[in-house]
Amino acid sequence: MRAKIPIGILAGTVAFAACTATIAAATLNVGSKRFTESYILGEIIKQSAQNAGEATATHSQGLGNTAIVLNALTTGSIDVYPEYTGTIAKEILKLDAVPPLPELNAKLAPMGLAVGVPLGFNNTYAIALRGDDARAKGIARLSDLKPHPELKLGLSQEFIGRADGWPGLKRAYDLPFDTPRGLDHGLAYEAIAQHQVDAIDIYSTDAKIDKYGLTVLDDDRSYFPRYDAVLLYRADLPQRLPKIWAALKQLEGRIDDATMRKMNAAAELEGKDFATVAAGFLAQRPGAATATASPSAKAAPAGDFWSKLFGPDFARLTLEHLGLVFV
Repeated sequence: MRAKIPIGILAGTVAFAACTATIAAATLNVGSKRFTESYILGEIIKQSAQNAGEATATHSQGLGNTAIVLNALTTGSIDVYPEYTGTIAKEILKLDAVPPLPELNAKLAPMGLAVGVPLGFNNTYAIALRGDDARAKGIARLSDLKPHPELKLGLSQEFIGRADGWPGLKRAYDLPFDTPRGLDHGLAYEAIAQHQVDAIDIYSTDAKIDKYGLTVLDDDRSYFPRYDAVLLYRADLPQRLPKIWAALKQLEGRIDDATMRKMNAAAELEGKDFATVAAGFLAQRPGAATATASPSAKAAPAGDFWSKLFGPDFARLTLEHLGLVFV
């Protein structure tokens, strides 16, 4: 004999389930990778979503490398995270070139993912000189290097060894330099500041570019692939949370290279926490609601920047990364 469930209890259970489903549906989960720029962009996405007032927004900070964050996205643990077109094309889709967004979306569709909202900056490889040398020699573009074989190049070992790094760059611009001096990327800025080398390879949004007064040379033959910052998200996000999606679309084209460098510098060199950096950016946008970095949202307390990047879970993330690489 079946036990009868009182109608009141049944109705309450149904209402509770419906409420729970509504709460679950009304949450945006943002992810980020484990480096400064990704933390900051993740906070900008989260605070923009929170200010839209449609749902609660959370930020799972520093999840790990591309494979780990992508897995979180495809399994639904997160809804969106900041990514780069070059990474999507080369690491996720295994393409030889970086196609336009419509082509990327066509290839991402079977995964239930989409890409959009180009933020306005391109974080790719670049070559930089001391600003005073660049001005004195009239060097503004990579092609301007050819008449100056006297310059001493100091490049990272990775860049020297990459097919799309130094070997290809030398061919593309017919540069007169022999094999450059190999440097650890972390020491390159000190080396150029002390005149041990005259030019180094950098990432175009490195925080130290402005600090050391470097001039980033224009890639006038478009040799380096573009790593335009975009949002990679679950394809149902715009329909599920339309107000939040409208708020996120307002970020399109709002962050240029210089702005991103300044935000990276604020975190890395000035010790500001990521949430405060993000809130400061959002507060400067015309007509934007003031973004508030709540104490619980702060991602890296001042003076504790490196402990955030290399926290207690760093070893775990490294093991996860190795597991994904070697399976």
